Amino acid sequence: MAKQDPYAALRYREFNIFILVRFALVFAWSMQFVIIEWQVYALTKDPLYIGLIGLMEIIPALGMALFAGHIVDQKEKRNLLAVCIALFSIISFGMFWITSPEITESWSVNQILYCIYALVFFGGLLRSFFGPSIFSIVALIVPKKIYPNAATWNSSTWQMARVLGVTFAGFSIGWLGENDQMGVHWSLCIVFVLVMFSLVMLFQIKKKPILNPNIGEPVIQSLKEGVNFVFKTKAILGALTLDMISVLFGGAIALAAVFATDILNVGSEGFGILVAAPNVGSFLTMLVTAYIPIVRKAGLKLLVAVFGFGLSIIAFGLSSVFWISVIALFFSGVFDGVSMVIRQTILQLKTPDHMRGRVSSVNSMFVGSSNELGAFESGLTAKLMGTATAVVFGGTMTLITVISTAFVSPTFRKLDLTEDMQAHDEESK
Repeated sequence: MAKQDPYAALRYREFNIFILVRFALVFAWSMQFVIIEWQVYALTKDPLYIGLIGLMEIIPALGMALFAGHIVDQKEKRNLLAVCIALFSIISFGMFWITSPEITESWSVNQILYCIYALVFFGGLLRSFFGPSIFSIVALIVPKKIYPNAATWNSSTWQMARVLGVTFAGFSIGWLGENDQMGVHWSLCIVFVLVMFSLVMLFQIKKKPILNPNIGEPVIQSLKEGVNFVFKTKAILGALTLDMISVLFGGAIALAAVFATDILNVGSEGFGILVAAPNVGSFLTMLVTAYIPIVRKAGLKLLVAVFGFGLSIIAFGLSSVFWISVIALFFSGVFDGVSMVIRQTILQLKTPDHMRGRVSSVNSMFVGSSNELGAFESGLTAKLMGTATAVVFGGTMTLITVISTAFVSPTFRKLDLTEDMQAHDEESK
């Protein structure tokens, strides 16, 4: 196999525009989610209400996921993504409005919470379309032989945007107003501006052909085909299941506001550092993978990465020292970055073009939504067990999952993507 050019995907103009759009969207979404977590905890002082944010997003995201994948496979991808961004701008403006001084001074806490949860709910509906649209459009911008490189840069962009988004959110709450409430309000204004910028930039990408040969296929038949493909493709099923369980039980970052406020006593700025730490680790790791492809022995590497993630989460839960907590979260991000690149590479290499929307939707059900369900699980277990105990419990469950997968599925443990890469290299010649 020829040596991989670490900048192969970046040599395509439309991919660079896509990366810019992706960065602005993820930066905005990350800012918004973190700011809302902070706002909700400031209003309630109860971690369970933070967990409810995740629950309000996962319910519609799961409910619409398969149907969204079917629509994405049937429609032109650029325009569909534009519609999603336009609707997201309405949600972001709603968050900006609901945190204005006029509303916060005249409405009750419960009224504000109901509106926040409603907007999060509609955001979950919308997010079910975002993932499949983005996953599908990448494959139409770059040739197949550089899918792994595109997946690396795509994931790196996601992580860098997460790093800067959550960090800036934590600091902006204290910087952009005379008090935290005004900081929340004007931070959400920045979110709205970024969403509108991404919408304008998206139209620099040309409309793409629809590669699905079964346009007009009955919905049930289409959904069944997508689900069957995932469950019959052991490499995809194994990667999604492993990542889903680890994210579900290792969602300690959802409790960062509680740690920052009640355990580490570091305020909003320390909160920003905590939520940024794992994303910094992931971003740096994924930059390295652009130079060192990880397709060889991918299954074993994925198992090791998720095991390391679980250990890091346990260390974070046990720590009461700020810098130790930051280091633990940093390494959780390092291991999560490896896991993400391997999973995205498996999906890109193993998924046919005409099924990308549906496969990505199943992926969102397994992995994407598990972030929000993990946030709810973390909030609920923190309420029942205590915050630190809940985090240690989640990390321990992650370790048990990895060990079980390694023994139950030796085929996945031996998974190697080298032959898939060679096949795509030959197809591109």
